[in-house]
Amino acid sequence: MIHADADWLSATEAAALLGVRRETLYAYVSRGLVRAQRAAGVRVYARVDLQHLHERSQARRGHTAVAASALYFGEPVLETRVSDVGPTGPRYRGQSAIELARSGVSVERVAELLWTGTLPAREPAWPRVAPKALECSARAVDAGTSPLSCMQLALSSLPFESTAAWEAPFDVEVQRARHLLGLLVAAIALRKGSAALRRTLAAPNLPSAILRSFGGASAAPAENAVRQALVLVADHELNASTFTARIAAGAGADLPRCLLAAMATLSGGRHGGTCERLERVLDGFAVPEQALGWVRGELTARRALPGFGHPLYPAGDPRAPLLLDSAAELAPKNRHVRAIQVACEAMALAGAEPPTLDLGLVAVARALGLAPGAATAIFAVGRALGHVVHVFEQREQGRLLRPRALYVGA
Repeated sequence: MIHADADWLSATEAAALLGVRRETLYAYVSRGLVRAQRAAGVRVYARVDLQHLHERSQARRGHTAVAASALYFGEPVLETRVSDVGPTGPRYRGQSAIELARSGVSVERVAELLWTGTLPAREPAWPRVAPKALECSARAVDAGTSPLSCMQLALSSLPFESTAAWEAPFDVEVQRARHLLGLLVAAIALRKGSAALRRTLAAPNLPSAILRSFGGASAAPAENAVRQALVLVADHELNASTFTARIAAGAGADLPRCLLAAMATLSGGRHGGTCERLERVLDGFAVPEQALGWVRGELTARRALPGFGHPLYPAGDPRAPLLLDSAAELAPKNRHVRAIQVACEAMALAGAEPPTLDLGLVAVARALGLAPGAATAIFAVGRALGHVVHVFEQREQGRLLRPRALYVGA
């Protein structure tokens, strides 16, 4: 019998779900199609991978099944020139995101690559955000407002310009996008008062602005770590928040509202909110070694650990190592960074899931001494770069995204 609440299934359960023999199941594992790990001395198999395989099998039987499978890490459903995802990580307009992060390319230049299709040779000029643009949202923010909520308030306070957005020249919308990215980061600083806002608005680039918005020091190593994080999260094909942005764009929403819709989706615990789940776990450790007990307990209970295992990267999320290494270099003795290292080592020894981008973001944020919510904020700001270009592309395609439902009720 299949246990609906289990993230991992036994070999018998997995083979039954797929309708295959165990030998076939083992072949899927060896080909990297299904992740396996040991839990309490028993080899178990990832339910999400098994369901993906099952849905792909069903997809071959008809159009309805194809459409249903496509919505769950399945076959492509839209054509795009923006990005693609492979074993070596995402590529932006054909260029490796990991190599862009490693090579020191600025966030602003990566944004231009995504938005225009060309990586500029020089740093683009981005507009300064005036404090007046944040007056409305400032009245609704206090020290206890989360960074993500600050950004949402800033977007929701902007005037609605749906018709103008569709009619505006492309270069005008690109300039609007540049302004919106600066606005998002500046909004985070509202939690710390007017002085913090002024420092943030005076920052020379997005990584520096993010550090200042949290009251951190914008030294070169810190800026580089944030730059790498922003570049790595900038786009990831049709993830949940990006698809939401495209739905809003297809419906005719303006750019701020498209970004707002995407950010609401990103806040979910299975998306950008994974970072906050990890922060809560870390805050429960008095010493780094307690991470070992956490890993053992979760594996024994066959529960998926947040920050480990990505359906699109059976062999491991290639974006994570760069961020984890940055965190270790920035603060090798930080207890949260050490706890993350202990957890990664324990998972590796158990033959379990490798770390994901989310864990790397939390490691960097904690290494920099940033407040809770910073990892999610970095995720949101970086991913907004990709949301922008997907809005542009959906407008070009000129289609309303409206899938049909298959009624299965009485």
